[in-house]
Amino acid sequence: MRTTSLALSIALLMSFIALEEAVAQPKGFNYDESKVPSYTLPELLVMRDGTKVTKPEQWPARRKEILELYKDQVFGQMPAAKPVKVLQQPKVHQIENGTVEQFTLRIGSDDKYLDLPALLYLPKSDKPVPVFLGYNFPGNHTVSADPQLIINGPEPTDAKHARGASASRWPIDEILKRRYGVVTACYQDLTPDNGKTFRTGAHRLFGGENQGELGANETSAIGAWAWGLSRILDHLETDKRIDAKRVIVHGHSRLGKTSLWAGANDERFAIVISNNSGEGGAAITRRRFGETIARINTSFPHWFCGNYKQYNDQEDKLPVDSHMLIALAAPRPVYFASAVEDTWADPRGEFLGAFHAGPFYRLLGKEALESEKLPEVNQPVQTTVGYHIRTGKHDITLYDWTQYMDFADKHLGKAK
Repeated sequence: MRTTSLALSIALLMSFIALEEAVAQPKGFNYDESKVPSYTLPELLVMRDGTKVTKPEQWPARRKEILELYKDQVFGQMPAAKPVKVLQQPKVHQIENGTVEQFTLRIGSDDKYLDLPALLYLPKSDKPVPVFLGYNFPGNHTVSADPQLIINGPEPTDAKHARGASASRWPIDEILKRRYGVVTACYQDLTPDNGKTFRTGAHRLFGGENQGELGANETSAIGAWAWGLSRILDHLETDKRIDAKRVIVHGHSRLGKTSLWAGANDERFAIVISNNSGEGGAAITRRRFGETIARINTSFPHWFCGNYKQYNDQEDKLPVDSHMLIALAAPRPVYFASAVEDTWADPRGEFLGAFHAGPFYRLLGKEALESEKLPEVNQPVQTTVGYHIRTGKHDITLYDWTQYMDFADKHLGKAK
């Protein structure tokens, strides 16, 4: 598949330029669409032995090949499941549009386990409800200003970790009004986001106590976070109030990479949503626009497995690219969001990743993005592959959530 750099429309390019001047981005990286090099994407519908994939029945074998490449070269191996149980009786209280439950999941055996505090919001309903499952960044207590939310640890003294600090990213009332539930946990309670201490979390459960740099295809931090989402789903399957066949995995930024990898490995997730995921997520790596492999491996050496380091400044040698990661979700619906000011994450590259996954979806009889032209700002396109680019910065907003709920209504049936 031959792909060349395509110019943005003049109007959109000018808006990018104006916004780039106003928004600080790391210097020394490309933010100029005209400087994106020509590149060749790895073939999506060609087996490694050269056999062309032309029939749906060939899909499982090709999917397996792509999945194994990602396990070996990008995210590391996916560990086996571990037992999951609720540690104690959930703490429950009522809010205007539903209930809030706080509980702790014990993942692992009685002699080697990890305790993960979790938060569950359920709307008022006499039927099992679909839920959005995704991690939060600073802690469960930041999702809402609700004074009854437990703070795990000492009372925060900084605004970033204060109660309700992330409430704008979690429009709980609006979600509950749409009859969706929300399940979340702090990603660092599963695996610390730290290159020196990340193995003190979930890695202890699957033999990852080694120190130093990640092994060639050792489970990365993103791999562990994705694994943890599947363990939460294991628990949700035991809760009769939840429709476990309509669990939507989602994530923002590094957690948008995580949701993609979770959806690739666990086909129980009904919809996969990736918000502003950039390099290593939805964005085409070979574009070398904004964040690059070398930069992400330098800043966050624990996010990807050791083998990924060999592609620093060697993007064209990578045997996969984001369109292949996205295609691993097929035939399930997937949705991607970008922000105009988030040039570091390469909005056009995120869109092109979704676009070039299209042949896999069409092979399986599903609709996909039809045009290579970036949609207008705040004009969502929703086929089986959905996408929008909105005004604003690197964030997840009520606008994003509204599109995700509309998308879920379209593909899973409107929640009642």
